[in-house]
Amino acid sequence: MRNNIEFNTIDEYIATFPKDVQKILKQLRKTIKAAAPEAEEKISYQIPTFALQGNLVHFAAYKNHIGFYPGASGIRTFTQELSNYQTSKGTVQFPLQDPLPLELIVNIVKFRAVENLQLAEMKAAKKARR
Repeated sequence: MRNNIEFNTIDEYIATFPKDVQKILKQLRKTIKAAAPEAEEKISYQIPTFALQGNLVHFAAYKNHIGFYPGASGIRTFTQELSNYQTSKGTVQFPLQDPLPLELIVNIVKFRAVENLQLAEMKAAKKARR
C-alpha cells in the first residue's frame, strides 16, 4: 500500500508517482506485456503483477529505484547479466537514474513464462495420472 491507498489496477498504482517515474513504470509495463502478451495484469501485494499460470513478475517504484521481482529462479538464472545491479533472492533494483535494461527484462520475463507454463503442464500431467 502506498500512502494508505489500496490499488485495484496498475494504472491506479502508476498514477500515484511523479511524471518522470510514471514514464519509467509505463515503459516497464509495456516491455513485460510485449514479452508475455498472454499474461494477466493484476495487483498483488499492492504492487503491479503479471500472472501466467501463477505469478510471473512484479514491479514497484521506490525513492531511488525500480524493484523488479522475477522470483528466485529469475535472479539465479540471470545472475551474471544482473551483476551490475543490487539483487537479493528474488529481487533486482534498477536505479531510477539509469535506463532500464529492457532486453534483459524481456529475457527474464520470457524465461519466467516458459518456467510457469512448464510447471503448470507438469502439475496437470501429475493430476491426470491420479
